[in-house]
Amino acid sequence: MTDYRYMVEQDIPALAELERKYFSIPWSEKSLRNELQNNDSVFIVAETDGVVAGYAGVYLMGFEAGITNVVVDEKFRKNGIGNGIVNRLIEECEKHGVSDITLEVRESNIPALELYKKNGFVSEGKRPGFYDKPKEDAVIMWRRQQK
Repeated sequence: MTDYRYMVEQDIPALAELERKYFSIPWSEKSLRNELQNNDSVFIVAETDGVVAGYAGVYLMGFEAGITNVVVDEKFRKNGIGNGIVNRLIEECEKHGVSDITLEVRESNIPALELYKKNGFVSEGKRPGFYDKPKEDAVIMWRRQQK
């Protein structure tokens, strides 16, 4: 069973390890630790059987929010954990009165694109050359509240 909770100090080493393992330009432990003091961000950790399985964060900016890295460790993938994390982020945004949520994703990351589409995100453009190592365009996605 997977539990979803807010990030705590003790999670930092495991989250930094996920960053190093899956991102070409990983966040440092210091960067992650800084988010614990940031009142405008929420980071959710997925824990399965006492092991950090994944995490994601969101920056709250008034009525908008921007999702940061979303990652699930390979050995825990295809079990709905990514979907669970994204759902928790959406719930957190709604609690804070956020109506529109955005994110960028590598255009080659088909599983992530499908996950976001499943959760109501729609592609609204591209950022050419947004990612490095390797250089790649980002798909800009939005989940907008129905008005």
